[in-house]
Amino acid sequence: MLYFVSTPIGNLKDITLRALEVLKSVDVIACEDTRNSLKLLNHYDIHKKLIAYHKFNENNSSDGIIALLNEGKDVAVISDAGMPVISDPGQTLIEKLKQNNLEYTVVPGANAGLCALLLSGLDSTKFTFVGFVPDDKKQREKLLKEVKEYKSTLIFYVAPHDVTKIVKQLYESFGTRKACLVNEITKMFEKTFDFELSQSFEFDAKGEYVLVVEGNKQEEQNDFASMSIKEHLLYYINLGEDKNSAIKKVAKQRNLPKNEVYQVATQI
Repeated sequence: MLYFVSTPIGNLKDITLRALEVLKSVDVIACEDTRNSLKLLNHYDIHKKLIAYHKFNENNSSDGIIALLNEGKDVAVISDAGMPVISDPGQTLIEKLKQNNLEYTVVPGANAGLCALLLSGLDSTKFTFVGFVPDDKKQREKLLKEVKEYKSTLIFYVAPHDVTKIVKQLYESFGTRKACLVNEITKMFEKTFDFELSQSFEFDAKGEYVLVVEGNKQEEQNDFASMSIKEHLLYYINLGEDKNSAIKKVAKQRNLPKNEVYQVATQI
């Protein structure tokens, strides 16, 4: 069996009893950085065979893990902190596990994005995890254009040297919105800084940050009268609305019976 095991994001006490049980029981532990993982494993007196599994060897290492599973070995996969695969290596392995019809499971635990969302105080009823913003300028602009209209709260992972640049680009793309920077989550010097994207600010450029940004709260200014019913429906569906919600909005805004709009929606 293969286990994706979540590890602490700061405080070593934030590990579950089940995670410790699994790490002690498996034959091999695949680590993003074996040196970093040893701090956690040694703390809990866990001594297992370690192999490297990171973004630079992900393809070959995935094949090696598949081979171990086919030999009947139990393997745990951990990242440097938090949940493997989420903005960390692991997706390639999952795809190969699916292709080979091999079972795997997840041992849940700490997650920086969710902790930051709660610490921000921004709307947690609907949120979008964006992860790291691409380094490539065109890809970055494309992504920001895509998420600009999202009504949900946005969660970004940001390296310290990119914070100022990313906040500036978000302001240029979104305009001013409420935001929150969170750093050193679960650690002694955990910091939460509430601000607006239009603000200038100073921060300690150490450690990775989670940036939480308010969703788009502006009322739509589109000239819906110039759209067909189908285009109007697709506008909301492309923003993430389900069909039923889109039908209700379109019917209300066009002052039409819902049944009439529903007939068009069945063709989408």
